Amino acid sequence: MQSKAATPDEYMAELPEDRKAAVKKLRTVIKKNLPKGFKEQMNYGMLGYVVPLSLYPDGYHCAVNAPLPFMNVASQKNAISVYHMGIYADKGLMAWFTAEFKKRSKKRLDMGKSCIRFASPDDIPYDLIGELAAKMTPQQWIAIYEKNYKR
Repeated sequence: MQSKAATPDEYMAELPEDRKAAVKKLRTVIKKNLPKGFKEQMNYGMLGYVVPLSLYPDGYHCAVNAPLPFMNVASQKNAISVYHMGIYADKGLMAWFTAEFKKRSKKRLDMGKSCIRFASPDDIPYDLIGELAAKMTPQQWIAIYEKNYKR
């Protein structure tokens, strides 16, 4: 489910009431912890945190003139999802996150390649998501992206 909202604030305003508080808290913790240089904007119909073209003019190889995606947050049909491209591209970061998740949550980790799904807002370890957001600078993400994806 992709939103047609043009801005992050519009996205927040259209969320169902049972999701607003959780997504707002995620947005706050990510923005507080994300290293300088990332920019919040709508990205693929979700809240997005990207490396702007002003910092990385080459942009994303999958979309012409698009900034390099890094993190996204989405309220979807059955879950609130956090997408983190760095966790997919960096095995060390993935190992850290999965180990920390087990320490901080009694729930089973529901995760795809870069997508972490939370069926209930009560299941979200906000402090852990904040720490995850802080783990990689835009320059580190660009280097990993160029090494692994850019052809």
